[in-house]
Amino acid sequence: MSELSFAPARAAHVRVSGVHVSFGGRPVLAGVDLVAASGDRVAVVGENGRGKTTLLRVLAGDLPVDRGEVHRAGSTGVADQQLPLGPADTVGALVDLELAAVRGALARLDDAAEALAEDRPGAADAYSAALAEAEALDAWDADRRVAVSLAALDAVDDRSRPLGTLSVGQRHRVRLACLLGAGHRVLLLDEPTNHLDAAGLDHLTERLRAHPGVVVLVSHDRALLADVATSVLDLDPSSDGRPRVYGGGYAGYVDARRAERARWESLHAEQVAERQRLADDLSAARNRLRDNWRPDKGHGRHTRATRAPGLVRAVHRRQEDLAAHVVAVPPPPTRFALPDLPGHGGATLLRAVGVTVAGRLDRPVDLALHAGDRLVVTGPNGAGKSTLLAVLAGESAPSTGGVTRARPVRVGWLGQESEPPGTRTAAALYDERVVRAGLAAPGAAAPGPAAPGSAAPGLAELGLLAGHDVHRPVAELSVGARRRLDLALVLADRPHVLLLDEPTNHLSAALVDELTAALGSTPAAVVIATHDRQLLRDTGTWPRLAL
Repeated sequence: MSELSFAPARAAHVRVSGVHVSFGGRPVLAGVDLVAASGDRVAVVGENGRGKTTLLRVLAGDLPVDRGEVHRAGSTGVADQQLPLGPADTVGALVDLELAAVRGALARLDDAAEALAEDRPGAADAYSAALAEAEALDAWDADRRVAVSLAALDAVDDRSRPLGTLSVGQRHRVRLACLLGAGHRVLLLDEPTNHLDAAGLDHLTERLRAHPGVVVLVSHDRALLADVATSVLDLDPSSDGRPRVYGGGYAGYVDARRAERARWESLHAEQVAERQRLADDLSAARNRLRDNWRPDKGHGRHTRATRAPGLVRAVHRRQEDLAAHVVAVPPPPTRFALPDLPGHGGATLLRAVGVTVAGRLDRPVDLALHAGDRLVVTGPNGAGKSTLLAVLAGESAPSTGGVTRARPVRVGWLGQESEPPGTRTAAALYDERVVRAGLAAPGAAAPGPAAPGSAAPGLAELGLLAGHDVHRPVAELSVGARRRLDLALVLADRPHVLLLDEPTNHLSAALVDELTAALGSTPAAVVIATHDRQLLRDTGTWPRLAL
């Protein structure tokens, strides 16, 4: 059940109680509870596919729930991962669409003022209501706020410009600027930091911290969550299978989640060990019964007495104990495992000399990469970071200069955008990539564990995709799961050089932490281009290339 209504800023709230949503019979949200009032900024976290975007759709009123209640008060602005207009529509059309609530409030105020001037019955009450609505949105200042955000986010402000002529990043920045300026009392934001540079991130952080209403935020950006969130809703399963809400901001969540994970792993291990002990006791009792065991001659008053009846009872007792001892605590989620990537000692793996790309990378770039090298490429949007990585990967040709790669060096490139989703499964694509890289025999099943340097691990072993996603068509995967598959496909080649363009986009905070730690120790050369502030802090000892 949903209850959606307009309310002034001081009354803005979101309340979710016992919400369940399933797709195709598979639970996506199970027992979600959340209460947020004005001034609350709730971060929604969890592994890809846990239902973060689904929850935002539920809060927006775009998706009905199977069970539970959703209440929301206050006008709502939604920044999801799909634009609501087509390529032929203009920037101005997108601004008007996102400011529809503001335009409507001002139109209703004008109508009410006209009715008041004509002294129509009930005009005074209608005018008071319309004025309160416009004041709650601060409607008169909305266009100025949008203009300020367009400039701060380095977004196109030419309202006649067709959206199809803008990059993906530009289109998202225009939309985000509109939402930040519209005065909505409830903001629902899905990965708002994608495509923002340092200045844009600072502006977004400032605006969210100053927002007078409710913010519900899905983001992989750990720095934004640390700076903004007042509480965290974790959709990952806990030891009892239910989502958790943590107070104390993002830092409080990290500490509490770490402690809970340790308790969970310990309790699960204890239960597994106890079940194994019971199984061993049962096996020993059965062996003694099968061997018709008797005590040695002269052994107590039961000398030479048969023990068969007692052993039968012991076997039955242990069978009952084993049946009763179900491991009630589920195993904790798997962790990411970077495969053993090869080094290539002594030789220069990749060298770029005087590389430029007309209109996209104006500054000539020289660099040389050896095994184990680390490099972070920084710079504002448009500086050419993605262009440089594409040239290094051989996906784009330079206008001047050149790139040479040693043989038989393999280069793995993770771009920002996924390939169009198709009907093939994640496992089929991964296995094909492994075979093409010569790391498994054609027609072989998903490779199993292998000695370092000999073969790629199976897709499930990487800890990137949930079991139910491994054999699903890619078109059915979430954006985050497709991003994880992209990373898996790059790793399937077991590259000597890893080129990662904004690798944290759409990934969970836990996975980003694990990936960052793994990248620091691999013998492969690693180059990262990123605006992610926490990733920049975590790689603070790596050399920088500023464009």
